[in-house]
Formats: sequence, C-alpha cells, structure tokens
Amino acid sequence: MADFPENLKYTTEHEWLDGSTPAVIGVTDVAAEALGDVVYLELPDVGATVEAGAVVGEIESTKSVSELYTPVSGTVTEVNSEAVDNPEIVNQDPYGKGWLFKVEVTGAGELLTAAEYAAHTGS
Repeated sequence: MADFPENLKYTTEHEWLDGSTPAVIGVTDVAAEALGDVVYLELPDVGATVEAGAVVGEIESTKSVSELYTPVSGTVTEVNSEAVDNPEIVNQDPYGKGWLFKVEVTGAGELLTAAEYAAHTGS
C-alpha cells in the first residue's frame, strides 16, 4: 500500500493540497510515477484567479502531457520557480520541494482524505 501523507487532502485527478494559508498544491507520487520523468511545467500565473476543478496548467513528461487541475478556488500567490527550472524535482520529492503553486483559498472542490485517496487509487 502506498503511503500518502495524512496531513494533506487529495483529488481524484491526483493533486494534493495542505491546510496552510495560502494552500500549497502539488501532484501526488501516483501522478509523478504514472507520468514518468517530468521535463516541463506550465503553471498558472501569480495573481491569476482559479476555480476548483479547472485546468490551470500542464505537466510534460517523457511519456505524455497531462493537464494540471486546481483543487481549490482562489488567487494564485506563488509558483515554485525551483520546480519550473528543475521539473525533475516533482518526481524526486512530490510532497516537499516538488510543490507546484500556492493559492489564497476562497472555496474548495471535492477533496479526499489520505485513506479515501488510497482507496481511489487502489493503493
């Protein structure tokens, strides 16, 4: 069984977010593993208004290009420039240094606990 951090919330699209303000958002190790080696990130612009469940960017890997969704509504306050410059960090540390962007949250979509996400992924 995969080990998903209990302090995070998850989406069925394989994003995670923490409970901080602003909320930190990234992709799960399930997504990172399925993607393969991440080679490019297109993230939302700082100051952009995002809606929960909407596509806000792309993650390109050696295997494919996948859409990036936001699990919450609000305003983007920061993007991880280290991950943009070194996208392989998403594979190496998806729950730490591989975070993608931060949002000042005004609303949330459907979020899963670690146990619910594990059940969703069959982990």
